[in-house]
Amino acid sequence: MRELVLDTETTGFDPQQGDRIVEIGAVELINQMPTGRTYHQYINPERAMPNEAFEVHGLGDDFLRDKPVFKQIAQEFLDFVGTDKMVIHNAAFDMKFLNAELGWLNLPQLPWEQALDTLAIARKKFPGSPASLDALCRRFNIDNSNRTLHGALLDSEILAEVYLELLGGRQPGLVLANSGGGTNSGPEETWRASKRPTPLAPRITEDEAKAHATFVEKLGEDALWSKLG
Repeated sequence: MRELVLDTETTGFDPQQGDRIVEIGAVELINQMPTGRTYHQYINPERAMPNEAFEVHGLGDDFLRDKPVFKQIAQEFLDFVGTDKMVIHNAAFDMKFLNAELGWLNLPQLPWEQALDTLAIARKKFPGSPASLDALCRRFNIDNSNRTLHGALLDSEILAEVYLELLGGRQPGLVLANSGGGTNSGPEETWRASKRPTPLAPRITEDEAKAHATFVEKLGEDALWSKLG
């Protein structure tokens, strides 16, 4: 299963008011494990950067002037994403901008159902608690000390860790089930519990065992413990 943890940076809040995307970052997951493959692109928004946005991500006019415009990277981005699920924090914001940019170029829109919103997941899992990316990092003890400014690729990498924690956490390299449906002789072979060759020693003392037996005897013949014994 391929998923892309994705983030964007923009010039503002509303593409219909002339705001544009200035950065896209994405991290690839396969079976909810990072592969090391990423997508990262700065984009010339073809407009001046408002100071309020610059203070958020630090991407100014001078830095973005020689970067490609969205038209030049659009198809490469679509090819990278394909039809796989996009994991996004506050997905409505990023999807709104991505589809606006694609729409202006008469390119295929990204279906809304292709996005998975981690903000919605966090709010459902922790109702009433802060659900920002920074708040979730604090909750899960994820190091975000490098996040002095917003950055699409850095935020995607952090969000990938948050996403896995929201799913319950994963131990790298631990594979308990084969998702391929066939037989495997490799490390991803289906795991099954086996009987211990040597039973574990009992952890109760002899006196505790006698006291328990006396207690059960007092319960009478209909006691559940007697039937289980």
